[in-house]
Amino acid sequence: MEAVLALGIGVLTASGLWLLFRPRTFQVVLGLSLLSYAVNLFILAAGRLRSDAPPIVGKGAVDPALYADPIPQALILTAIVISFATTALLLVVLLAARGLTGTDHVDGEDDER
Repeated sequence: MEAVLALGIGVLTASGLWLLFRPRTFQVVLGLSLLSYAVNLFILAAGRLRSDAPPIVGKGAVDPALYADPIPQALILTAIVISFATTALLLVVLLAARGLTGTDHVDGEDDER
């Protein structure tokens, strides 16, 4: 399970970085999204990934190793909301820039002209 998760994080990171260096703005947006997914999976994996443990500790003396840590899940949910809003704002800004300049290249220069 850990090897598959590490491989998935690596593939998402590599794909995101490759897309960030592309000349088109939509590819840059996709690269940023893939990188945010990779970071979210990394945070989830770093927070003791468990599938059958309750996240809330009851009263009394209990072993904390039997419970899942809810903080990484809360951080990831917050990061998903923030990245969605940031991506939506970035898309609106990029569409406005394409309407003003007529090209979607990152540097503003089109090779075909």
